[in-house]
Amino acid sequence: MGYVENNLLSGERVLVKAKMHWGVFLPGAVVTIIGFIITIGNGEARGIGNLILAGGVLLLGYEWIVFVTTELAVTSNRVIAKLGVIKRDTLELNLTKVESLQVQQGIFGRLLDFGTVIVRGTGGTPTPIPSISKPLEFRRVALQAIDAGPITRVAAG
Repeated sequence: MGYVENNLLSGERVLVKAKMHWGVFLPGAVVTIIGFIITIGNGEARGIGNLILAGGVLLLGYEWIVFVTTELAVTSNRVIAKLGVIKRDTLELNLTKVESLQVQQGIFGRLLDFGTVIVRGTGGTPTPIPSISKPLEFRRVALQAIDAGPITRVAAG
């Protein structure tokens, strides 16, 4: 179970969860490939190639941690975002307090269907969550949930 599931309120349900896009691995993969190519070549550049290769592997490890630890969800009551493991940043914003959900996509983001979702709460600072897969779908579900309003609880008795 992830952060979102562990922090649901009574009666609250997850409407949509967003995942990081596989493209977050591209910088590490490029550095690793360059380091590998330099390393297998002949000459004095092997030492530098090994350093670049090691740096690329470390970068891939960091990207993997970011990939598996970033959570973004819309529940029946809130927008929840969690970033990081050791240094954890969270955003939990009631749907009634969401001012806007903005999606930023460049050319590659449009082609590969990823982008940055920026959550703005009333009176708060914008919170960007980068490299989200299918950001327009996430925004659509979130806006539908905001229009529907939070679940109302009826007291028994």
